[in-house]
Amino acid sequence: MKFSNISTKTIIAICFSATLFSCTDLEEEVIDEVIGGKSSSPESAMAAAYGQLAEGTFTDHGNVFGLQEYPTDECMLPTRGSDWGDGGKWRALTEFTWGTNNAAVASTWNALNSGITKTLTAIESLEANPDYENYDLFLAEARGLLALYIYNTIDLFQQAPYRDPFTENAELEFLQADTEIDNLIIEVESLIPNLSNLGEQRTFNARFTKQAAYALLADMYLNRAVLKDRYNASSSFNFTEAAVDNDGSDMDKVIYYTSLLIEGNFSLESNYFDNFAIDNKNGSEIIFAVAQENDNIRRSDNDFAYMSTGRAQKPTPDNRGTNASCVEPEFYYTWEGNHDDPRFHRYYQYSDGTWFMNDGTTGSVPAQDVRPDTGGDWFHFNRGLQVGQQYGPTLDGQGGFNMTSDGRIAISKLMMEKNTTVPMDYTPELDFDNSLSAVFSQDQINRGVRNFKWEFDPEYGNGSSAVDVPLYRLGGIYCMRAEAYFRKRETAAALQDINLLRTSRTREALFDNAPGKPISSLDEETLYNEIGFEMYWEMYRRKQMIRFGTYDEPYTAKAATEPYLRVFAIPQETIDVTDGISQNIGY
Repeated sequence: MKFSNISTKTIIAICFSATLFSCTDLEEEVIDEVIGGKSSSPESAMAAAYGQLAEGTFTDHGNVFGLQEYPTDECMLPTRGSDWGDGGKWRALTEFTWGTNNAAVASTWNALNSGITKTLTAIESLEANPDYENYDLFLAEARGLLALYIYNTIDLFQQAPYRDPFTENAELEFLQADTEIDNLIIEVESLIPNLSNLGEQRTFNARFTKQAAYALLADMYLNRAVLKDRYNASSSFNFTEAAVDNDGSDMDKVIYYTSLLIEGNFSLESNYFDNFAIDNKNGSEIIFAVAQENDNIRRSDNDFAYMSTGRAQKPTPDNRGTNASCVEPEFYYTWEGNHDDPRFHRYYQYSDGTWFMNDGTTGSVPAQDVRPDTGGDWFHFNRGLQVGQQYGPTLDGQGGFNMTSDGRIAISKLMMEKNTTVPMDYTPELDFDNSLSAVFSQDQINRGVRNFKWEFDPEYGNGSSAVDVPLYRLGGIYCMRAEAYFRKRETAAALQDINLLRTSRTREALFDNAPGKPISSLDEETLYNEIGFEMYWEMYRRKQMIRFGTYDEPYTAKAATEPYLRVFAIPQETIDVTDGISQNIGY
């Protein structure tokens, strides 16, 4: 993929099937524009390119999140009685039985391809308007976004469709991960002079800035060895290979780019969960995020909170969870001895001093907050991992919460909504009847520790959220640098970064705002677990597991698997209608 000597006049859409871009009117309009039609304005084309990040691609549990998390040892979506069967598409991601016709896999492929197409459209629109204000800046941003979409596609699918936008009548080609990763690195490095620093030229953390480029480059260099040798049976990847420009190794580049960010204008949040709160837009850690606007105009998604919350867990009388995703026991038990880590759990305190203890000792909480759009009482659940019997408000049958005589929200022991004889007792063990089939009967639907890391935004119903989704934040950058130091056998430097993460987070006032505790030594297993503590449920785990050689191993509802399953199949619907594309190895 080359982007020099830009001279194109047209871009032809990457359209593989009749259903590929049929989700929204916007998508259909963009496709019409790029197939022989008139190019859209630079403003609308750039908005569409950025908007695709939030069109479910990185915000819906069923797209990039689902493929990066559900096959791992920290997250799954089992079938729960009458819920979440959906043709088996969710549990197949856990069981590694997705094959070539899995709807969740196809949805992700389509969403990422739509991002590629919309970004190519933005590049064409800018090329058609060379006198456009901030032309160089916006073109660099568009090219950076294109690299981001392509990188995620080759990471998940081994290949990505592409037409050279700067060659007339260019042939459709399929970029291969082992060669394209170097081209992407060269491309993003070339963009840096024309990108803005975050905060300059009216940029903010949902724009592709120099800092977003540094983070993407660190990510690509950290995973370059895997992408160049994807099917290495022993997982003995060459992480210290010479960098693309032969100036140091891959890990040296990771350290270089992460250090630019660590030494920049970002700072770690003392309250870890502020990174995932409704008001996180200007968070001190967030380098590049998907902007979500809870205004019924731009699409947003509450899935990361909604999916793990029980149906009878109601933030407001009009909201509920859906009792779906849970934490797997392998990940939960890595926290043994670390339950006092500020990233594990955080109690919520109301303004009158009441703590919601979620153990039956909190009988009521003040009705201090209301859902902004309806005025209904707003109850705040604790954050982090939720285990054991759950408590919360219940409905009064008249559209509100049950209240105490003095006007407070009454707290009760909760039962499962779909089977009210089953207590809402979230268990670390899953204990499927068939150990390789992620299916629960109706009386087992309470199983699984739940993750309330992402704040539940009740406004505009269960489906919307004002919580921005960080794709790169400072905590993850420290994890990348620690891993790079460790792979260079600079263990002391790696330990220093891990301990800075641990001790920069503090607990709630209930525990005197105590900082996290440092550890005294670091080996590979400890590093692996520490990265998990910092980055769980952030679309990071699959890549981490592949790098550390754990992805092919057996864990809950999964047998040992072959290396070809480190990437997903190209959807059969694409294979059937597309000349020149080949299915990935093993499918």
